[in-house]
Amino acid sequence: MNRNADYWISELNLRAHPEGGYYREIYRSCETVQTRALPKRFGGPRTFSTAIYYLLEGNDHSALHRIRSDEIWHFYAGSPVTIHTIDQSGVYERTLLGNNPENDESLTAVITAGCWYGATLDDPHSYALMGGTVAPGFEFEDFELANRADLMRSFPGHRSVIERLTR
Repeated sequence: MNRNADYWISELNLRAHPEGGYYREIYRSCETVQTRALPKRFGGPRTFSTAIYYLLEGNDHSALHRIRSDEIWHFYAGSPVTIHTIDQSGVYERTLLGNNPENDESLTAVITAGCWYGATLDDPHSYALMGGTVAPGFEFEDFELANRADLMRSFPGHRSVIERLTR
């Protein structure tokens, strides 16, 4: 069976994500970490962990954004993806996410809390189905889309990736 992006979007009941691509939350822990046990960057209690399906297709990209928790990306199907990160000190890294270790692709990638990150498909005629696991659990109040002008002022040496991955 030829499974394409439309197949996965329909079968997994995915919807548009503010950063680009499509997603659906598939897990949210029923237990929480209380505010007093979390770093000050969190404004209230958080679930232990959350997980989503995430899909990129064609020329779409995951716009640069950051969250207050660590996130692990998991590769499931489709074309390899490049994850672009800029850490808090301005160091830029690229990580290949895919299922071919002979091409330096990894099945998982860890993004540290507070780093700016986004993703691009390596084949614009394809798609990539991935997953994301966040701990402590994701809340949209912990999500920040990058502002192009602000990021350019902070990291002028990364102009090309900032221009490509901001909306």
